[in-house]
Amino acid sequence: MITQETNAMPEVQHTHLARKSSRTSGSDSIEKVDPTNGAEVQVKDPEKGTTRDSLPEEETDEDVSTLTKLARRYRPFILIALAALILAWWVSSTVLEATRHRWIVQTVWAWFFIVVIAFRFIPNSVVTRPVEAIWVPCVQTPFFKLPRLVRLTMGWLALLGIIFGSAFGFPLTGNTGYGDRAISVLGLFVFQFCFWATSKHRSHIPWPTVIVGLFVQQAIAMFVLKSGAGFSIFKWIAYLASDFLAQALAGAEFFFDAETVGKHWFFVNTLASIIFFIAFVQMMYYLGVMQWLIKGFAWFFFKIMNISGAEAVVAAASPFIGQGESACLVKPYVDYMTESELHLTMTSGFSTIAGSVLSAYIGLGVPPQNLVTASVMSIPASIAISKMRIPEVDEPVTRGHVTIDRGDNDKNPPANALHAFSRGALFGLIVAGQILTNVLTVVSLVAMINGLLTWIGKGFGIHALTLQLVLRYVFYPVTFFIGVPRNEILRVAELLATKLVANEFVGYTDLHAITQSDNPLSDRAYTIASYALCGFANLGSLGIQVGVLSALAPSRARVIARIAVSAMICGFISTLQAAGIAGMLV
Repeated sequence: MITQETNAMPEVQHTHLARKSSRTSGSDSIEKVDPTNGAEVQVKDPEKGTTRDSLPEEETDEDVSTLTKLARRYRPFILIALAALILAWWVSSTVLEATRHRWIVQTVWAWFFIVVIAFRFIPNSVVTRPVEAIWVPCVQTPFFKLPRLVRLTMGWLALLGIIFGSAFGFPLTGNTGYGDRAISVLGLFVFQFCFWATSKHRSHIPWPTVIVGLFVQQAIAMFVLKSGAGFSIFKWIAYLASDFLAQALAGAEFFFDAETVGKHWFFVNTLASIIFFIAFVQMMYYLGVMQWLIKGFAWFFFKIMNISGAEAVVAAASPFIGQGESACLVKPYVDYMTESELHLTMTSGFSTIAGSVLSAYIGLGVPPQNLVTASVMSIPASIAISKMRIPEVDEPVTRGHVTIDRGDNDKNPPANALHAFSRGALFGLIVAGQILTNVLTVVSLVAMINGLLTWIGKGFGIHALTLQLVLRYVFYPVTFFIGVPRNEILRVAELLATKLVANEFVGYTDLHAITQSDNPLSDRAYTIASYALCGFANLGSLGIQVGVLSALAPSRARVIARIAVSAMICGFISTLQAAGIAGMLV
């Protein structure tokens, strides 16, 4: 890949690490070297100094239950039996007529877990060494012998090829014309030019990172929107998440009744799903599943885009756990992040949504696959955009290794998975209460501002002057460049204004109201709007990000406050890019 020119990545400065370890809370850490990439991978627990695969030194046999002892003793046999059961399920589900039609998803699902189990016994080097033996002499070495300018030219040509190929290489559908797709392509170039023109250090822009980020964003969109297998897989993931979150309604029915749940009240349905999901995520954290999943995503972006380990973890975690919680995964290093790292940390949070609020948007009729695709696409896009706006000019502490912090400085950790689930539910109640109060107060505040503007507007003979009305004209050219049909630009621009001023909840609520009206949006405009609204870039989230990061890194509070607005704008544009790419392909 293009970013492999950073193969000569500078090693982590020992002075940085020494300074870091002396200034943190004296936490121990266990480091492991991943044989697949040679990069250092840490899973830290400040309280216990352990990884998921290691036991605390102070733990004795008396502290372990009999069931745990048996599970550890017979673990290989349990895993083999589980793999055999998954294989039997895959064969059966592929043969049976009732489930034969979903063979692609079943195959990916089953063999993913079989491979994961297999590599508990097989060293990674069995795969990595043969691949390295072919890749290095046949691809990597010849490629990096080429001059840097030649390699960048090849990267730009590949990027232009996938952009124009995706925009004009597929037949037209619906109410889309080639002119609409051309506008989406033009908008993509306009956005990148603006980021380049306003870059803080233009000469330090890491063009390989930018090229790969935009290329991966486009490739994900093509895989999902123009590939039958990709669409099936992402649609299955999205509906799996939707069905999973819907299980929370059983608890809601217990407290209310089926008729109340059937009314789809935000207070009942959405908040119940949020509480349930957060409780489940906390249990997965206790079991180490979330760390494993996030580490895999982080390793991928870390390797192909040459960003620091902390940046990779935060960017990969944002679509799963949200903008504030993702930074907590690397909290020992937040105080030592460079300005560029802090900007990327906030940008990635603004450009995605958290899984905990997915059910809210699905309940408003937004296609789940649009939400999942938009968030995944925004990971590489946010990295590319942020590195254009504020390039790296310092040496990150986590350069060269992916680090995930497991500890939460909890002196009373959960005793088991059920305890973690119970504590997660309590935390979910707090988060749900925060969402409820934020939505209620922000909507009321916007209504108050609109009332004041309407009163002032009547003095000029304007009888419907609102904040959204003003901003929709400001956002008119932006909405034009993402490919919205001309006769619907103002309506979509008003939705974007609502998202920025209020939040995406209110934006999706207004979008849902439009779809139920006598004059709904066209399919193209609706799809673009559903992608463009999918992100946390709004004024309320701006306060959340500044508050969370300032609490994690008090010494960096001034820098965080200074770059926060820039990060919010970058995150906002990142979601618009995803919408524009969807406009090229749908």
